[in-house]
Amino acid sequence: MKNQRRCFCNFLHINNIICQVHEEDGKTVLNKMIELLKRHYPELDADYARSEIESREALFPTMIAPGLAIPHARIPHLPEALTAIACIPEGCDFGGTSKAKVMILLLTPVDDPNLHIQLLSALASEFEDPAVVEKMSQMSVPQDILNHFSCGLAAIPDYLKAVDLMEEFPEMLQETDSILDAVKKFAVTRTEELPVIDNTGDLRGILSLTDLLRYSLPEHLLWLQDLSPIYQLQPFSDMLKTADETKVADIMREEFVRASVNDPAVVLAKIFLTGSLSQLIIVDEAGKPAGVVTLKNFSAKLFWD
Repeated sequence: MKNQRRCFCNFLHINNIICQVHEEDGKTVLNKMIELLKRHYPELDADYARSEIESREALFPTMIAPGLAIPHARIPHLPEALTAIACIPEGCDFGGTSKAKVMILLLTPVDDPNLHIQLLSALASEFEDPAVVEKMSQMSVPQDILNHFSCGLAAIPDYLKAVDLMEEFPEMLQETDSILDAVKKFAVTRTEELPVIDNTGDLRGILSLTDLLRYSLPEHLLWLQDLSPIYQLQPFSDMLKTADETKVADIMREEFVRASVNDPAVVLAKIFLTGSLSQLIIVDEAGKPAGVVTLKNFSAKLFWD
């Protein structure tokens, strides 16, 4: 079965596509899709699937792009992925800021995280252009939708890579930024570390909140048994006084762990475990920063998203 996992269309049957749905309530549309799958796969526990989807929606709304909703769940003992598509020309309410015009129901085996994440990743990539969502929402014949996906679109690689799991950096630092600039970016992004680039976009280093603390509280102070003289946090006050003069390049780390966009996901898991890291900087083939994978999101995608 592995060699068939190449395109989303491998998991889509024409009988599980409904067009020209005119419903305002997204839950009604979802129920129609679940019943459609149940009709063609009687072994499916429709009530369980519905409960899992609704529980997931309550935690993580699946309106992943304007007009596109991908309600999904991982189902025990499911032999293969089940999918259904509904096209709602006028859109329906499904918990997002925009109406859902295309809804794709995705049920995958609970023990196949590779397939689950790859299908979600392929669909997100396929519908990156809002025009694709609008075009599909207006289709009136299921065969047209099947043809769309049969053109080699929504390709699914054989295994997960870093590029399938990474997210964009919330912010990046320039070597010439001041420490005060860095403090402000950390405050806005609420992240733990940020990549540092030069004026050509090349990755030069990394700066973390730990680095800021270490710079503010030098190692010799950590050897003090009695910290009462600095209870008022004077070292941090001193650092902040010159924060607009000191440059990021002066305190960034040039040595750090990174991974490539093409590294298999299992390599990332090994790096997280052996390096006791909370996040990984991902670089492209040219060595430029491409994104970030945090341990929290990596685990979420692997186990429960």
